[in-house]
Amino acid sequence: MSNRTLAILKPDCVRKQIIGKVLSRIEEAGFQIVAMRMVQFTHNTAGDFYAVHRGKPFYEDLLKFMSSGPCIPTVLEKDNAVDAFRTLIGATDPKQAAPGTIRYDYADSKQENIVHGSDSDETARFEIEFFFKGE
Repeated sequence: MSNRTLAILKPDCVRKQIIGKVLSRIEEAGFQIVAMRMVQFTHNTAGDFYAVHRGKPFYEDLLKFMSSGPCIPTVLEKDNAVDAFRTLIGATDPKQAAPGTIRYDYADSKQENIVHGSDSDETARFEIEFFFKGE
């Protein structure tokens, strides 16, 4: 059980100018922000990051969306970070997300759902290394 996870504030979060609101919710939930940067995915770098989804019907739309504007990868620290963060953000589809979760409150669709969260400790390690190699 890891104490770190990766969050990405997605291009829709940046476009809607709710970065501060989302980060406040994360901090209020007891997460420590230990690294953060703003990046712009290219189609290729998005493909590298989301390689696990290659071949799935939504893959190309995901790459197009994630490379449509800047996003903010963020390393978060807290006991049981992966599960705690996934609970905070809610289901991928905001229509299925629990009231009070970030996606329930701010997301527009299953794809434009404001924030990414690692789905396992192993994935978190890969994703953190992807953005913060050697840091």
